[in-house]
Amino acid sequence: MTSNANFFETAVRPWLGTPDAPCLLTADGVRTYGDMDRLSARFASLLRDLGCEPGTWVAVCAEKSTESLALYLACLRGGLVYLPLNTAYQPAELSYFLADASPRVFVCAPALAASFGEQARSLGVQHVLSIDEHGRGSLIDAAVDAGDTFSVVQRAPDDLAAVLYTSGTTGRPKGATISCRAVAYAARTLGELWAFTRDDVLLHALPIFHGHGLFVACNVALMAGARMIFQPRFQLDAILEALPRATVMMGVPTFHHRILGDPRFTRESFAHMRLVTCGSAPLPPEAQARFRDRFGLDIVQRYGTTETMILTSNPLHGEHRAGSVGQALPGVDLRIADPDDRALPDGEIGSIQVRGDGLFSGYWHMPDKTAEDFTADGYFRTGDLGVRSTDGYVSITGRAKDLIISGGYNVYPAEVEAVIDACPGVAESAVIGVPHADFGEAVTAVVIRRRSDPETTADEIIRRAKGLLANYKVPKHVVFVNDFPRNALGKIQKNLLRETYAGLGETSTAG
Repeated sequence: MTSNANFFETAVRPWLGTPDAPCLLTADGVRTYGDMDRLSARFASLLRDLGCEPGTWVAVCAEKSTESLALYLACLRGGLVYLPLNTAYQPAELSYFLADASPRVFVCAPALAASFGEQARSLGVQHVLSIDEHGRGSLIDAAVDAGDTFSVVQRAPDDLAAVLYTSGTTGRPKGATISCRAVAYAARTLGELWAFTRDDVLLHALPIFHGHGLFVACNVALMAGARMIFQPRFQLDAILEALPRATVMMGVPTFHHRILGDPRFTRESFAHMRLVTCGSAPLPPEAQARFRDRFGLDIVQRYGTTETMILTSNPLHGEHRAGSVGQALPGVDLRIADPDDRALPDGEIGSIQVRGDGLFSGYWHMPDKTAEDFTADGYFRTGDLGVRSTDGYVSITGRAKDLIISGGYNVYPAEVEAVIDACPGVAESAVIGVPHADFGEAVTAVVIRRRSDPETTADEIIRRAKGLLANYKVPKHVVFVNDFPRNALGKIQKNLLRETYAGLGETSTAG
């Protein structure tokens, strides 16, 4: 083995030669790259003392903090498999993940360690340690006497670096195994595409138990030796205060919708920003246009999945096409395919399928599911529907499972949502199908009104839709809500909306 594929070696270690360079800017002060080196070394030493050899799994369900990021770096440099878990998970959910993954170490909040520790041990976890949002807990106490130097462990490109479980909205959650090659590909490719340098300051308000916040945002910044304004969560007051010090912000549609809804944010607020990105879910074209008009910045949309890390992006410079997630990245082989996995011509809607270095290695303990999700010629079926223009720009038209079949016709929710989102008085919409005795499924729009126009009616929305869409695409029902059920990254959970409004198909149009 002539080179080390360990991401810590290739991305983080080069910056340890400038130990006084700022790494994290937090409410508690500045943490330098030297600080992160020493802290991650102590954690890595502790984990080794606990019997964690290269390839050992470490599960982490902890709030975002300097220490929790250092724990991730410790797992990297020790060649361990890092398993981040959503802090919203309940004990029953955690039991599933721990039983499936069999980690040697589980790190969680102190209260959870106290209430769930014995159950975790009964599932085979040998060590339960704690850490809170302030960087306190038994993990910290145990690492006090650990050494603050640690040699980076040799890893091969195909060795596992992490496992990310899918949300599990249908069926059992699946553990997507992420290789060292895939981790490095995402950070390197996006860092180059978005021209990251050590002069950048990333406003980081994403969770770090998810690929977006960790393997995109953190890793891109770390590879560039940049600084991160490391905020525990997205809060408008904190974002407003931090913006003048930042050059880059990575977000999700919810972030941008909430910024647009707050009059305190002005063009001057974004004067120092060179890049604002959006991922994890498509941003409606109307919201993108409002953001550009108000703040003078284009939001750069990109696209990836848990299994694929990153697939496409709009360019840093050049056309930012509304409603598009951009072109396939270098090294990504992307096609739009029909149900028989045959490539479709540009302009036709079909299944998005991909090959490339950023792809996951397979689902943990699920060889049949892994085989099912790959085509005979090696493409991964993302589960997303999309269309590609003749010049390569990809637009997401929905999830295959979100496709609505009404009266025998296919209805792609994203198309209907774009029309509704452009209606005066509409802040955001989600289009779903609900059971209907006649049509099979009835197109249903769940809508959040703008605070500035709370009197928008269902009739107004339906009337506008009828003027722009074929009749079978027009919502049969419109329901107004104050907010949507969302996951930790703000993605709308349409499965829950379908459950909530399943009975609407038996009623008349709702207002």
